[in-house]
Amino acid sequence: MGGTTTSESGPRREFIFSTTDEPHVTRRAEILKKHPEITSLMGPEWRTKYIVAATVMLQIFMAWLTLEWKWPAFLTALYVVGATANHSLFLAIHELAHNLGASTIWGNKAISLLANFPIAIPYAINFKPYHMEHHRYQGQDGVDTDVPSRLEGWILTDTSNGYVDRTCRKALFMFLQIFFYALRPTFIKPSLVAADAWMVLNYILQFSFDGFMIYCFGPQVMWWFLGSTFLAGSIHPTAGHFIAEHYVMEGETETYSYYGPLNFLTYNVGFHNEHHDFPNVAWGNLPKVRELAPEYYCDLPQCESWFGTLLRYIFDDSITPYSRVKRASKKKA
Repeated sequence: MGGTTTSESGPRREFIFSTTDEPHVTRRAEILKKHPEITSLMGPEWRTKYIVAATVMLQIFMAWLTLEWKWPAFLTALYVVGATANHSLFLAIHELAHNLGASTIWGNKAISLLANFPIAIPYAINFKPYHMEHHRYQGQDGVDTDVPSRLEGWILTDTSNGYVDRTCRKALFMFLQIFFYALRPTFIKPSLVAADAWMVLNYILQFSFDGFMIYCFGPQVMWWFLGSTFLAGSIHPTAGHFIAEHYVMEGETETYSYYGPLNFLTYNVGFHNEHHDFPNVAWGNLPKVRELAPEYYCDLPQCESWFGTLLRYIFDDSITPYSRVKRASKKKA
């Protein structure tokens, strides 16, 4: 990636500023010119709604099953089953934001409302406008809210006192990552909040589900749902993709794919270069994109392990919240 400025040795204290466009639009055009058959892969994936329904039922069952469990067994199940299931639902909602779970917009929204239930906090409808901005304006300053804020860089890096301090701060950040991921967009761009009938319905249905669960099983049932959501975005193997996708780990590459087994649980979100190149190809067909155009993907830097990347972020002093590519905003006001 040309037109960037890089940092000196030691912890990065400034974003990587690029004067070039994000790479996916150009690569998409090149691939489609050479492999027009990829257009046949575009469209919704019929299996999504069934996997979502099964995951929601699993979470309700586990919430009931663990009501009387002792804390060690409960926390183990929460981390292994609950967090994994809710992270899968996060990524189902991601698929549905791209309208890749049903043939109609309302159908995708309806499935996303179902997927939201075990997460316990309504967010499915508000997620979409922020995520669409991330795709359309990747890395653009003040537009792509997936990029950490300068305040985060200041807290985790600029005000730190040595390696141990920075490592502890990054570990705490990763432990609490779900709050930054969820709240950063609304603080940076509150105007994108989807204040419409679907958002109201999201809130009504979600809190009705929460209330029904409490009515059926008692208030302690919410420990399972809320705990699953918290751990799903904390120091958990699946949460490593938050870091692995766009933090600059090798040279100046700004998007990385992961082809490991956790894709089986996460709607193939690891095929992230493929996803950004073709955001209208559903998860079931993303591996086929790579198969049809291997010359565009096999030589790109890859992420070997999401959990390994998470640990590298914590312990590698050269990687900080500033390890992201930024470019000047081109979005019209």
